[in-house]
Amino acid sequence: MTVLLTGCAGFIGSHVLDKLISMNEKVIGVDNFDPYYDPSIKYRNIEHNLNMNNFVLYDADIRNIKEMNGIFKDNRIDTVIHLAAKAGVRPSIDDPVLYEDVNIKGTLNLLELGRKYDIDNLVFASSSSVYGANEKVPFSEEDCVDWSISPYAASKKACETFCYTYHHLYDLPVVCLRFFTVYGPRQRPEMATHKFTRLIDEGQEIEMYGNGTSRRDYTYIDDIVEGIIHSAEIKEGYEIINLGNSEVVELRYLIKVIEESLGKKARIRQLPDQPGDVPITYADISKARSLIGYNPQVKIEEGIRRFVEWYISESATVHNSTFVQNQTTDAVQSADDAGRKEESYEMVQG
Repeated sequence: MTVLLTGCAGFIGSHVLDKLISMNEKVIGVDNFDPYYDPSIKYRNIEHNLNMNNFVLYDADIRNIKEMNGIFKDNRIDTVIHLAAKAGVRPSIDDPVLYEDVNIKGTLNLLELGRKYDIDNLVFASSSSVYGANEKVPFSEEDCVDWSISPYAASKKACETFCYTYHHLYDLPVVCLRFFTVYGPRQRPEMATHKFTRLIDEGQEIEMYGNGTSRRDYTYIDDIVEGIIHSAEIKEGYEIINLGNSEVVELRYLIKVIEESLGKKARIRQLPDQPGDVPITYADISKARSLIGYNPQVKIEEGIRRFVEWYISESATVHNSTFVQNQTTDAVQSADDAGRKEESYEMVQG
């Protein structure tokens, strides 16, 4: 099977890439290394796969239909796993047009190319944010999701609608996966788990929005990857599936677990609730269990322990790499300075 994996260098995408490579599937990876956060982080996520025979990387933008058409034309693609997107609720409020452009246009391009090149199926990364401020918990795939409270959520809901349309018109099999607060190694640096861990470790103040009682269905990356891989085996119909842990964790407890894993105490500054945030996310995963055998294994305490272990290792690696790079840069600059001094001396002597 040949899989087109968009967002292959990102947090979730790089873990899916690892899994597909280990399964000996051929992967056509697409990522535009968007500077939403440091692109060098994304390169580190996938550098160990760059020399694998079953992996081809394209530095391309899903909004560029000409580029994407060329990729489809040059590779016989069976399955598309579409993870690329502009992420984040709060940033989408500041720039909704960009979120519409990347998330909706990019997804529509892939659906159109999937139809044109007759792919077997497409897996789309949606989000639990589509449930908005739903008061009924846990959230079920059957719930009404017409009331988005952020442009990010609205863009994901629009993409689900386009996915259904392409299934209806062209019989394209599609699975839309609603992810619930994914965390783990390689998590984006601005996300709560990563940000809190870094700030607590550095002895800096963390900002807690609200009184700390907001609850999230934190889902460990390994469980999400298993759900994605099994969803890619569905080759008929149109499905929406929740992928969560089906256990809610208060913000205050998340901070406590991070403190215990780091062995350090948090300095907390309480701030008002933020626009677009919801009080709870909570997944009903009964459909995922029955349809794809989804069975999340990692509890929050173990997941945070693994994340902190990775964070400490990654911080040491980056520090050492930066030190070596700075030493090399200093040496090059010194050599350049010496060369300029020598050149100046020769000019004076001449």
